[in-house]
Amino acid sequence: MNAAATRPDRIHAMLTEALAPTVLELADESALHAGHAGAASGGGHYRLRIVSDKFEGLKLVMRHRLVYDAVHTMMHTEIHALAITALAPSEL
Repeated sequence: MNAAATRPDRIHAMLTEALAPTVLELADESALHAGHAGAASGGGHYRLRIVSDKFEGLKLVMRHRLVYDAVHTMMHTEIHALAITALAPSEL
């Protein structure tokens, strides 16, 4: 991946590669958490809405696990918090 890619771009690319979503909306809410203890580490706060066929028939905890597995190399370093809405296409 391009070294100049932004953190949200890298998150987007990792999720796209792992989950082939039909919808992927990623909002960087880091500015809302300035001064928060977790923000001191430099990790960002993100809100994700993702729709993927891979979530069909899975419970919420398994959907979240797939998302976290996709971005695991960024967790706790570049991502401090990730609020996830994960849906299957049949739930739209």
